[in-house]
Amino acid sequence: MILFLNFVIFFSIGERAISTISVNISGDWIGLGCHNGGELVVWEWQSESFIMKQQGHYNNMTSVAYSPDGQYLATGGEDAKVKVWSMCGYCFVTFSEHTAGVTDVEFSKRGQVIVSASLDGTVRAFDLHRYRNFKTFTSPRPTQFSSLALDVSGDIVCASAQDTFEVFVWSMQNGRLLEVLSGHEGPIASIHFSPVAALLATASWDNTVKLWDVFENKGSRETLHLSTDALCVAFRPDGKELAVGTLDSQITFWDVENATQTGSVEGKFDVGAGRSASQLVTAKKTASSKSFTSLCYSADGRCILAAGKSKNVCIYSIAEQMLVKKFEISTNMSLDGMQEMLNRHKMTEFGAMALIDTTDNDNQSITLPGVTKGDMSSRFYIPEAKVSCVRFSPTGQQWAATTTEGLLVYSLNSSLTFDPFELSVNVTPDAVMHELKEGQWSSALMLSFRLNEANLIQRVVESIPVSQVSVVCQGLANVYVRKLLAFVAKQLENSHHVEFYLDWCQALLLEHGPSIKVESSSVMALLRTLQKSLTTRRDDLSKLCDSNSYTLQYIICQAKMQKEEDTTEET
Repeated sequence: MILFLNFVIFFSIGERAISTISVNISGDWIGLGCHNGGELVVWEWQSESFIMKQQGHYNNMTSVAYSPDGQYLATGGEDAKVKVWSMCGYCFVTFSEHTAGVTDVEFSKRGQVIVSASLDGTVRAFDLHRYRNFKTFTSPRPTQFSSLALDVSGDIVCASAQDTFEVFVWSMQNGRLLEVLSGHEGPIASIHFSPVAALLATASWDNTVKLWDVFENKGSRETLHLSTDALCVAFRPDGKELAVGTLDSQITFWDVENATQTGSVEGKFDVGAGRSASQLVTAKKTASSKSFTSLCYSADGRCILAAGKSKNVCIYSIAEQMLVKKFEISTNMSLDGMQEMLNRHKMTEFGAMALIDTTDNDNQSITLPGVTKGDMSSRFYIPEAKVSCVRFSPTGQQWAATTTEGLLVYSLNSSLTFDPFELSVNVTPDAVMHELKEGQWSSALMLSFRLNEANLIQRVVESIPVSQVSVVCQGLANVYVRKLLAFVAKQLENSHHVEFYLDWCQALLLEHGPSIKVESSSVMALLRTLQKSLTTRRDDLSKLCDSNSYTLQYIICQAKMQKEEDTTEET
């Protein structure tokens, strides 16, 4: 039996080799993946068009930042690109103006501008409305920028230089260089602005952290002395506490107002470390040289996220100063630094096999390390498992990490946890349903929140008449207001009863707005979650309304044209 194959179509997706291919069940779509370029393409061969085209960073990611409403993520990489991602995992814009690796990215407080620092000696500001680079900040003399910070108003941009030990301060409005902050005697590893004031913290290898008031040209306001090099620094969301990560794997906490240390966390046994293929010691011995290089407070300020040049990401409770949970970013044993014990099969009497030259040809010329024959620019190396940056979402429901294996996003799924509140023997689902049948709406709602079962709360809330919503909200205590507001924010994102839950949201904010404003710092994460849900729902409905209005306009125009044609034919 002879099969005859016909050539159908030929297309190319780039110059890089295709690593994998897949075809859907109907055979209309073809999925192609390029490992080297980090590219994913879905092609419809009949219409010869792209259904989806996505490309990630083809080098390591170095930094990540959340937008203020938690809807978008911005990442910077060693490939000199800045990418903006939706929470669905799609990259919808890429900025390629930098010519060297991007070291840090930040969103403005309004979420309309992304600022990035790079090793090419520039700090660039990108507009998310027009998708363009509208400002470029440079220093008087060429330097490489390693860290970036924006003040609470978004009008001041600061960046630290790697080689001059200085911090440059620019104005976002006119792009002018306002000030150069000098005083450190070593490289500045990290800088961070206070979320509530124009107070800048700079951490340096000279064993100090300096606090600067950028609007007063009087040098550093305070200097915090440490026992070893400072590697990272972060402010608590309320601006009253400062966390500093040091070279000895410690995280120290400082009172900003009094410049005194209030606590510390020993992370030497938590940061974790694997043994490299070329090392002769175990991971336990290697851990002493590891430290945290990235810190970030949770949205409520109760926990802190820490990561470094290892496979572990740690969450610490600040009040108890103890480890809450440890995350392992990868189980891929092909990465360097994943092995914890020495492998005797890879050891010889001359040392580790990775360090031994196995070539037998004495006449072969010795090439540079990593150079392959025929391609002097090609390098072969084993990627090392590490985390370059960690960030908590402003909503408090997610955190993200840039790792060797890409961008990882962890989400808190509280619906899977039974977490009762003020539970007693009399608080049962039957008691809730009895109160609901009797028309005791407030009592039924509070009992359902004490059981804290999502399905039961939803049934009670949706059983309350719209005319009674404001009455029920008036009689709620503050502790139930927070829980109800969090539930409404979650339902607004997924429920079809949009107007009903908007009535609940409006009634809660009208009745308890003053008390929420007083406690705004403690409920900020909740308010951001509510803002995110409202914004997402507004965008979805606005697109639907625009589509319907355009369709109606088209139908009306067609009807008018048909009527005119009929009138012309009759005459």
